[in-house]
Amino acid sequence: MGINLEIAVFNVEAALAALAAGADRIEFCENPMEGGTTPSFGSLHTLIKATTKPVFPIIRPRGGDFLYSEYEFATMKEDLLMAKELGYPGAVIGLLKKDGHIDIERTAELVSLAGTMEITFHRAFDRCIDPMKGLEDIIQTGCKRILTSGQVPNATNALPLLKELVNAANHRIIIMPGSGVRANNIKEIVHQTKATEIHSSARKSFPSKMNFIQETMKEDLVFTGVDMEEIAQMKTALH
Repeated sequence: MGINLEIAVFNVEAALAALAAGADRIEFCENPMEGGTTPSFGSLHTLIKATTKPVFPIIRPRGGDFLYSEYEFATMKEDLLMAKELGYPGAVIGLLKKDGHIDIERTAELVSLAGTMEITFHRAFDRCIDPMKGLEDIIQTGCKRILTSGQVPNATNALPLLKELVNAANHRIIIMPGSGVRANNIKEIVHQTKATEIHSSARKSFPSKMNFIQETMKEDLVFTGVDMEEIAQMKTALH
């Protein structure tokens, strides 16, 4: 069985570029400086018409922590229903309680609301108080996979825990290592952890295409896209 490569992107054009470069699935976000938030309706509507390949929008109303108010949770439910109605096959969520445990009740409610959509629990997991209990709690909610860097910023520094999580999951849920994954380490991460899916942003900054830049504004008008060559190299390494 091949290893699935998921790429996180922050706009429609980056999503299409990542798929063209060989990504198996897209985590679709906006606002990279916030760590990724729910894409706008316009972005979701545009992308679903542009590809039939698997794209999972993130359902995250803001940056910061993963402890949400009643209004924020209500927003998440509405955004998830919107993605469902547009025809997206999956979505990405993550909710914690104040004490650092997984918010089982709200997560399960979102999974139920999603119906046949496949739900990934994102790196809110890396902020939970007990990763092994968190694993069992998330399995209980009905999520299909967990995106995790092993509770450190870079997945390569948590290979023993990632392997332990894969073993403990025992095919009940997919453990998908991510963060700091690149072509020069992807093969080793998969080899050490025995993961069947892996995640990368392959992020790349691009300069503005404007012919005129107002110098008095003193701005560096770069935007975030993906490195297609890096994605292709990761796919080659996985083969």
